[in-house]
Amino acid sequence: MKAVAPDTMSKRGLIFLVCLIFLIRGSSSAQDSILVYRSLDSVRKMADDTLKVSTLMAKSKSFYRYFDRKNEENPFLQEAIALSSRIKYNKGLADAYNEMGTSKRNKSQYILATEYHEKALKAAEDSRIDRLIAVSLNNIGVDYRRRDMLEKAFDFHFRALKLSEKINDVRNITIATNSIGNINLSDGKYQDAIREFTRSLRLEQESDNDLGVAINLGNLGYAYENLGKLDLAIDYYERSLAVNQRLGNSTGMSICYTCLGTAYQKKKNYPLAMDYLQKALEVNDRVDDKIHVAESYLSIGRLLNEEGKHENARHYIQQALDLGHKWGFKSVLMDGYKAMADNYKREGDYEQSLDNTNLSLQYKDSILEERSSIEFAQMKAMHEVYRKDNQIKELQQAQDLNQLRIRRNLALAIALAGFLFMLIVGGFFYIRHRNLQANRQTLQLELRSLRSQMNPHFIFNSLSSIHRYIWSNNQEEASDYLTKFSKLMRMILDNSQHTFIPLNKELDSLRLYLDLEALRCNNMFDYHISVGENINEEEVLIPPMIIQPYVENAIWHGLVHRQEKGRLEIAVSLRGKVLEVVVTDNGIGRKMAMEIKEKKDRMHNSMGMKVTEGRIALIRKINNTKDANVEILDLQDHGGQAAGTQVKIVLPAEFLF
Repeated sequence: MKAVAPDTMSKRGLIFLVCLIFLIRGSSSAQDSILVYRSLDSVRKMADDTLKVSTLMAKSKSFYRYFDRKNEENPFLQEAIALSSRIKYNKGLADAYNEMGTSKRNKSQYILATEYHEKALKAAEDSRIDRLIAVSLNNIGVDYRRRDMLEKAFDFHFRALKLSEKINDVRNITIATNSIGNINLSDGKYQDAIREFTRSLRLEQESDNDLGVAINLGNLGYAYENLGKLDLAIDYYERSLAVNQRLGNSTGMSICYTCLGTAYQKKKNYPLAMDYLQKALEVNDRVDDKIHVAESYLSIGRLLNEEGKHENARHYIQQALDLGHKWGFKSVLMDGYKAMADNYKREGDYEQSLDNTNLSLQYKDSILEERSSIEFAQMKAMHEVYRKDNQIKELQQAQDLNQLRIRRNLALAIALAGFLFMLIVGGFFYIRHRNLQANRQTLQLELRSLRSQMNPHFIFNSLSSIHRYIWSNNQEEASDYLTKFSKLMRMILDNSQHTFIPLNKELDSLRLYLDLEALRCNNMFDYHISVGENINEEEVLIPPMIIQPYVENAIWHGLVHRQEKGRLEIAVSLRGKVLEVVVTDNGIGRKMAMEIKEKKDRMHNSMGMKVTEGRIALIRKINNTKDANVEILDLQDHGGQAAGTQVKIVLPAEFLF
């Protein structure tokens, strides 16, 4: 018999082992599928009552990991919602919607989570169960907090807190108190945050909830650290660490080690800071999620940067970047390249620093664009849910109508024929009306889509402006610029949630934008905004971000190329049911601007202008009117020379009342 080499035997054994593992996994997955759908079939055979809803909810919790792994909707939850709605069981409907919303939130689908939790709140209010209302309010608050909408988040958590205190629901009091503390923390109100976290800590201690105790101790440490009370912060971090060690909570231990390292770094105790950051790295090696390892490498790199150990710092930062590229951690890549830019800047290598800064900004833009795409996809999913709900309602109405027809007496044939004739005529007009409504909704969705494109476009341009401004000005001026920019971003994000906003809000954001551009252009132009006397700025409505692209175009293609100081005039007037906005500049004119543009960048197209023209075209279609257009006029002086450009934006007037 021919001898087989040992390495060949080893390879065959390895192949057999791999095949065996896949066979076992496949068999296990198949068994799980059989178990899940047998359970679903057995529940479906039960009578349609509240017990069946409770069983569906229990099964949904038992198998939620299975459906998360397969990235599928949980059919137990879907049937619980459908059944609760059919039998008008509001408690079951609230419980199911709350579970569905939490599932979406755990996948970072915060818009869908908010939608489901708001449905849960309505069902809970219909059920008149205070505890269920408090749970739903807290869930909505958490959704808005994850979306950085702090004012709305505070409102819902505060309502949950008051209701929970009324019924002495300790669990929801604790959740609301801790969440309000986190909102204050995010808003820089550290003393208020400390008050809320202290109360939440006491409640968690009374409830013997060690994990809640550890979280609140860590939150208190973070608040005191931001107040500059480092010794007190370190004491709370160490107490939180002790609880996490007792629980064996690796993630909590990693957070505490990192916080302690950061605190000691601020105290300039670099050896102890490095010791804690290395401990965080060791703990993170035992955690499956490699983002924690990458963040530990990054923290150590930043510390070495501060110590002046630039070469060692680059080694750790590079390891963080390698993990970021391998696993697709865009936030790690953004922060890593920023830390690398700081490293090279400290060494005086400004070219490398600028290259890494550009890479950091590219990943920041990518994150913003991805976030916008995700939110748009969630909006489309919400529209699909509404469409299916309407179909179910129409089917139910059709069934009810058929039952009525069956019960009618044959002796009323003539009356029935008349009724059917009226039904056909009414149905014709109903379908015609519904088609018109559907067409209108489609146009509105297209308009909403175009409007949502303005935010990433505007943010991209603004970030590029900030980038250039920071590199060409001192830190104090850059800080002032960033403060104004953040205020403008808040206004833009608030306004972009609405199809129409009051004119005064649009003009306020426009003034802030013009102030920023004037500051960045070294006050190369003045501007003036005038509003007609017959206009109430709080009652007249206007689409958000409709004027800004034309103002931006006037500044960057007209005014900045002038030798003398430029002038920008914005006039708003109301003629009957037509709102006119006239933007006039005394720039170099479109012809010369086009020549300059062709020399600099032949491929560049104005994204903001294109999107705005599309929005105005959709407004014209939706309102079925000609009173929605843009007219552009080239101005000339007495000698026939270019004297600027005038843009007239005409819109149908909308009013609040």
